[in-house]
Amino acid sequence: MDTNSLKYTQDHEWIRVEGEFAYVGITDFAQGELGDIVYVEIETLNESVKMGDVFGTIEAVKTVSDLFMPVDGEIVEVNTTLEDQPENVNNDPYGEGWMVKIKLENPSQVSELLDLASYEKITS
Repeated sequence: MDTNSLKYTQDHEWIRVEGEFAYVGITDFAQGELGDIVYVEIETLNESVKMGDVFGTIEAVKTVSDLFMPVDGEIVEVNTTLEDQPENVNNDPYGEGWMVKIKLENPSQVSELLDLASYEKITS
């Protein structure tokens, strides 16, 4: 996965835009900070979620964290493989560890997010 093509939030989510849709997950930095992921809970399927709103939670051995939507969008798909394999978030956060697929409601918001260089500055 070319992480240069992704956009990032200060809350450590990433987004990959593919036409009118986008995939959302948490960054490698975030999964490293959380530790072993044991459960991902997303109950917002088919809901419209605004930028900055919580769309689910992620549970690690040591903590539970909210997942924040990077842009306005309708959640059209949830990565159901995470129900049985939450460790995919640890092993492949930018690939098999994606969390939701959304239909973008305001594509211009993507340009407001951080590029890789800007994101790396807040994690170092």
